[in-house]
Amino acid sequence: MTLRQGREFLSIPGPTNIPDEVLGAMHRPAIEIYSGDLLGVTDRLLNGLRQIFRTEGRTYIYAANGHGGWEAAISNMLNRDDKVLVLESGRFAVGWGEMAAVMGVEVEVLPSIPRRAVDPAAVEARLRADTAGEIKAVMVVQIDTASGVLNDIPAIRKAIDAAGHSALFMVDGMASIGCMNFEMDAWGVDVAMVGSQKGLMAPPGLALLAAGPKAVKAHETANLRTHYWDWTSREGEIHYQKYCGTPPEHLLFALDKSIDMLFAEGLDQAHHRHRLLAGAVWAAVSVWAQEGAMEFNIPMESERSLSVTPVVLADGIDPARLLKWCHEQCGVVVGGGIGDLTHNGIRIAHMGYVNAPMMLGTLSVLEMGLQALDIPHGKGGAQAAIDYLAAAVKQN
Repeated sequence: MTLRQGREFLSIPGPTNIPDEVLGAMHRPAIEIYSGDLLGVTDRLLNGLRQIFRTEGRTYIYAANGHGGWEAAISNMLNRDDKVLVLESGRFAVGWGEMAAVMGVEVEVLPSIPRRAVDPAAVEARLRADTAGEIKAVMVVQIDTASGVLNDIPAIRKAIDAAGHSALFMVDGMASIGCMNFEMDAWGVDVAMVGSQKGLMAPPGLALLAAGPKAVKAHETANLRTHYWDWTSREGEIHYQKYCGTPPEHLLFALDKSIDMLFAEGLDQAHHRHRLLAGAVWAAVSVWAQEGAMEFNIPMESERSLSVTPVVLADGIDPARLLKWCHEQCGVVVGGGIGDLTHNGIRIAHMGYVNAPMMLGTLSVLEMGLQALDIPHGKGGAQAAIDYLAAAVKQN
């Protein structure tokens, strides 16, 4: 364990690395919640979130994790016994649907081809068949952090429109917003949500929603509304109504700073950084996979997430052993598989506050682990990542 001393590298798909500046922003006393500086923080955040979601719609901040954001979207827009169409592409859209079912919503899952993105043609066909208009909403994730798949949100919107269907379009951007392009208004998304702890580089604990005009209209008659999640209540004139009570002050201070940092980098530049880091990971994994002991969970590059890359290990190779070696020997924490990859996969995250040295260090430690544990792999994966980034930067 002589190589472990030093700053630990966190390469899991949430929570992600928190910048020192963001940690420092929380290191201050609590302040008054009814007037003064906190009102300015709230106003900056609500407006900043509009820029991040790229919407002219309403934005809301909840003291909650991403699952709380799911519930906020469901409760504010739907009615008991409404039917929703959940677009399967891994674990999390289905999980969103499961939450809706518990709340009294009828859920239909549109199955996907394993390890593939949602097929917009299948969405269109199903909605065309719904001649009675029973389906009230379509639910999908842009990136599924379990499978690592990237869904084409504009193409799904076009499929809904091509079917002439009036369903609300609900999108989970947990692992995408802040990491890649998201155009809520341009893509016709009615409600979108994200958590603070992934691409936005802040601590866990805040669920962030944006609602477009169609979502706001549906809210007027939604009967699943509860006081805590209720958008109408949070539009009240008194500041604490925006949080249904005491604001989570220090989490707000953190998010205020992290959004400042994101805007200072530039959203487009942040998205480009994530594309480059994803390409470096794919270059490394492509080399390691040459010995046949591992493969991308998402074979088609165009359908791979830009924020996390799940890798499937061959039968007989214990991913826990590799993850333990990386952590104990070198202080690098790589994500374990979940869902279908619980027992045979790892997830290499490249989202949020991460740069080339951090990513190359993580890949180098993984390659060290593969070699130290005699796991078959192609040699030179880390070098392939270096070559990829060097060529990309040279072209820039």
